[in-house]
Amino acid sequence: MRCPQCGEKESRVVDSRDLDDAATIRRRRECAACSLRFTTYERIEAARLVIVKRDGTRQEFDREKLASGLRKALTRRPVPASAPDQATDAIEAELRSEGMTEVPSSRIGQMAMAKLRELDHIAYIRFASVYQSFDDLEDLKREVDSLYDARDAVAIDLRPGRKAGQR
Repeated sequence: MRCPQCGEKESRVVDSRDLDDAATIRRRRECAACSLRFTTYERIEAARLVIVKRDGTRQEFDREKLASGLRKALTRRPVPASAPDQATDAIEAELRSEGMTEVPSSRIGQMAMAKLRELDHIAYIRFASVYQSFDDLEDLKREVDSLYDARDAVAIDLRPGRKAGQR
């Protein structure tokens, strides 16, 4: 690993820790030449995952692009700071577990919307308004109404003394 300051190849590992579910290792390193301390992350390189965009073009899956979109939607929302990265990890893990090498971008968008819907309804609406390209307020209202309908259905099912699904 080259030192980001002086370019020296030699460094020593000062500290090593597993992150997430041991899929990533965080290492603190110290440059042998200039003594700069820096952090590196090691992740198992999985098979390439290619995204097929709406226009048919293909590009490699970019987890940072997905995480960035989730972060923007969750900006100033009452969720843990780790939520966007955890959602990104979950989406990537699900895609890889399906064993597909090519995934339509619409599938990733739907998965991101589902995660945001679980996390925070305002973030979900923010993301959906861009992803689904709402044309007018009626489109936005329809999406907000679907959130209310889902919330009301849960409230009906969870009234005291009721079994799930009972009215």
